Amino acid sequence: MAKALMIQGTGSGAGKSLITSALCRLFSDQGINVAPFKAQNMALNSSITAEGGEIGRAQALQARAARVESTNDMNPILLKVSGESGSQVIIQGKVHTTMKAREYYAFRDEAWKAVAESFKRLSREHDLIVIEGAGSPAEINLMDVDIVNMAMAKHAKAPVLLVGDIDKGGVFASLYGTVKLLGRDSRYIKGFVINKFRGDRAILDPGLDMIRDLTGKRVIGVLPYVHDIGLPEEDGLALARKSDAGSQKSKKEKIKIVVVRLKYISNFTDFDPLELEPDVEVLYSEKPTEIENADIVIIPGSKNTVEDLLLLKKKHLDDSIRKAHGKGVQIIGICGGYQMLGRRIYDPFCVENSEKEVNGLRLLNIETTFNATKTTCRVEAEVLRNVECRVRSAEWKIGDILKGYEIHMGTSTGDIGLFQLRRVSPDSELVKDGSMNGNCWGTYLHGIFENDSFRQGIINQVRIAKGLLPLDSPVNYSEFQEKALDRLAAMVRDNIDMGFIQRMIA
Repeated sequence: MAKALMIQGTGSGAGKSLITSALCRLFSDQGINVAPFKAQNMALNSSITAEGGEIGRAQALQARAARVESTNDMNPILLKVSGESGSQVIIQGKVHTTMKAREYYAFRDEAWKAVAESFKRLSREHDLIVIEGAGSPAEINLMDVDIVNMAMAKHAKAPVLLVGDIDKGGVFASLYGTVKLLGRDSRYIKGFVINKFRGDRAILDPGLDMIRDLTGKRVIGVLPYVHDIGLPEEDGLALARKSDAGSQKSKKEKIKIVVVRLKYISNFTDFDPLELEPDVEVLYSEKPTEIENADIVIIPGSKNTVEDLLLLKKKHLDDSIRKAHGKGVQIIGICGGYQMLGRRIYDPFCVENSEKEVNGLRLLNIETTFNATKTTCRVEAEVLRNVECRVRSAEWKIGDILKGYEIHMGTSTGDIGLFQLRRVSPDSELVKDGSMNGNCWGTYLHGIFENDSFRQGIINQVRIAKGLLPLDSPVNYSEFQEKALDRLAAMVRDNIDMGFIQRMIA
């Protein structure tokens, strides 16, 4: 079995995911065959592996940091909240069923079998596994059903670093309380990391001595608060920060993109590349005035498309989207948003909702029918020649290949044919995708804005419409991510005792 190191946190948002990414990059830099692992993840941002399975977006990023291909085994249990019906349970990349919390906890032993099986396979293929915990290991009401924190540390015989977020306040109480609530299991914790520190380090130092005296464990690193690290984040806390940051952007920004903020928004990391463009402001909003005065309105993916569509109508945001469309604003739908833009959505088996049939926004001439099968695959997409005349102004190069991935329930029919997709699978299935109607278009393709020339073409289309000159953007999104991972790794390396960590896993 491979050696293992585990990163746990005093709570959600402490920084476990990014620290795991940094360590994966640092160990990879040393020539170690390292891989990430998270037994159970609850996230609405997900990614597709080469096997066509669905895992948490964070584990895909950590695999990239480790310079290895992401696999289903890196995140054997993924939970995606679906609303009142509970959470969709994805096991080793494939949908298992939808469960409420009590049902899932009763399923614990079956889930653990999948976790142990995946960890065993991953251990055969790598020399070191960096394991990420979830939430807090000291949730005393859940310890008997734990599969992701101390249960995993014991199984992997992994030393644990416990991360605390000082920016939230009470970091020493959180570290001390976690150790005390864990009882004998706290022996797996070998050191502490304090994250998001800003201020005078001299004021902090006495606390570092006191927490060591109180617990017998020392703080091996104090990481600074880093703004805009430039890497995808996977939860709603990150989305709240994006909304706040967007509203404070400079008035000098030329292109305003509004992503409609849905209750069950998923894969909002789709829009990270747009935020990097120097002449673009991205807002996540449900304010009618911001939607109606945008240059581009995007309806994102959703884990509960029908429920979010009904909520849009209840808030009269459908009227705002139509007003924007009538003014010539470019309306874009991605995945669930694409389905909402169609004429109707049918859910005969109540896959998502008790509503078996609901009217869409009727801006695209398509209809969608949900079924029990989930499409998950990486794809290559080619812009079709039969839409050349309609997209020339967007500077989409006919015949160019775009890369992305599909994650969706349901099939859309009607005026389909914006792209031809080659699903990356043994049989390389070819399917048509996407629809366009004037200044409105949609697609199932996640990750489409990571294609640099395509993204820049969309922005330049708006610039030209506003009487501005097109720009050649300097942003190469793939290179940007690599550099961001290197910066993150350097920051961790410079502020943590790597010698201590090396000795733990020796």
